[in-house]
Amino acid sequence: MLDRIEACEPALHATYAISADAALAEARASETRWRGNASLGPLDGVPVTVKENVASKGTPVPLGSAASDLVPAEDDAPPMARLREAGAILVTKTTMPDFGLLAAAPSSFHALTRNPWDLSRTPGGSSSGAAAAAAAGYGPLHVGTDIGGSIRIPAGFCGVFGLKPSWGRVPHLNPYFLRVTGPITREVADAAKMMEVLSLPDERDYMSLPYQPLPWSDLAPTDLRGLRLALLLDAGSDLAVDPEVVAAVSGAARILEAQGATIVPVDNWVEDEMRQGFSTFMHIRAAADLEELRPEQQQKLHPIIREAIARQPEIDAKALHRAQRSVLAMKQRTTQVSAGFDFVLSPVSPGPAFAAELWCADPEIGIVSDTVFTSVHNVSGQPAASITCGYTKAGLPIGLQIAGRRFDDVGVLRLSRAWELLRPEPRAWPTQQVIRSAAMT
Repeated sequence: MLDRIEACEPALHATYAISADAALAEARASETRWRGNASLGPLDGVPVTVKENVASKGTPVPLGSAASDLVPAEDDAPPMARLREAGAILVTKTTMPDFGLLAAAPSSFHALTRNPWDLSRTPGGSSSGAAAAAAAGYGPLHVGTDIGGSIRIPAGFCGVFGLKPSWGRVPHLNPYFLRVTGPITREVADAAKMMEVLSLPDERDYMSLPYQPLPWSDLAPTDLRGLRLALLLDAGSDLAVDPEVVAAVSGAARILEAQGATIVPVDNWVEDEMRQGFSTFMHIRAAADLEELRPEQQQKLHPIIREAIARQPEIDAKALHRAQRSVLAMKQRTTQVSAGFDFVLSPVSPGPAFAAELWCADPEIGIVSDTVFTSVHNVSGQPAASITCGYTKAGLPIGLQIAGRRFDDVGVLRLSRAWELLRPEPRAWPTQQVIRSAAMT
């Protein structure tokens, strides 16, 4: 894995604070445990990468931004603590854009992270490095976080599997009512195995769900007969859904239908007022947090972020309350619609990966359009995954989103595994030779 990272990183820039010597020492300790029949479990000795906003003791947490003070973390955050207890080996942290505010990779702290399938394209965000690392073969297990699509969008762009668990399923610091932590892997079974560990309790997260020992790895083939699957192809965005994305997602639905599932096309259920309220709430939240930075820190923010703050108009408390009320209306409507189905199928993103340097697919429209399919399930707290369902003519992966009812994380994994078995043979992963060649070109 270390050799792979060394070979690919000059082109990808997916890592931060790599810890090669410590990782090799931990690997030797794990080897000793296995030889002595005293392993800590199935993740003992398995290399992992962890998104840099998930604190690991002794390593600064820049949050993707040069504006952050580089103070070493005093403790492991819950996901990192659980992985260490299970014997997993942290090889490197992975990159993210400034404060995780983009569904793309531009960062004022990290070099620009690129997509292994096409170095001119973005890996998505904000779990940019995690998804790029998974696609490039930087080990089997990767941890990301998701507040509006930050696991699923990069997973979709990079052709890997990403699970946004139910809100509160994985303890996290600092807890927030939209944020979740989850796995990014090449295969569904690896994500399920990670969830056995990541979902263990941690009392520091006072907003987490009560722990349940769910059958995470019971991924026996799902009988699709009788399942009702909603199919959403238009989420009401100003950004049109790419025809190749529509074709790939529709094709996946037809394959599932041929196995006995009932496919029910549904119209967008999120009204413009709800979407605008969500956008206002998120922008005000970001602006308020970033304005607390010292003036010299604000000057170090990525220019994109500084411009967004400057454009954000001041609103009064009543307007903020109305925006929050719209977010709650979106939550209510999403859970109501989803309750009529076993799962909801949709694209992950309106289009495939866009240019690496851009901060969103269409700067004239803005980032909210990039997250129209994903953010509703953050608001509702429902589990949702991204899994590849096809490729564009240019060879870019296309993600299928599978969203489940509230708390049905295992169901999402099982249907994802069923699709993994049914889908056409995926394309070969980008090799280090391909990545090197593209970088030289």
